[in-house]
Amino acid sequence: MDVKPTIGRIVHYQAYGTPGGEYKAQPRAAIVTDVPDVNHVDPSDVHLSLCVLNPTGMFFNVRVPHSAEPKPGHWNWPPRT
Repeated sequence: MDVKPTIGRIVHYQAYGTPGGEYKAQPRAAIVTDVPDVNHVDPSDVHLSLCVLNPTGMFFNVRVPHSAEPKPGHWNWPPRT
């Protein structure tokens, strides 16, 4: 990870989808609400607290792990276009 996450930044949270597959896993915009002291944590192991924005509402999730590639239940940086 080349950028340190900070409070207020936008990241992607990969939603799980439904067990039956009616809804697929997909990225959701999320706002970082808390960051551990990243100076004392391996950057590849940063767990964030997020406010995840869904089309039907918001939910709050703590200790969300990072994944370089989109993976359900993890956060990642939005792709650069």
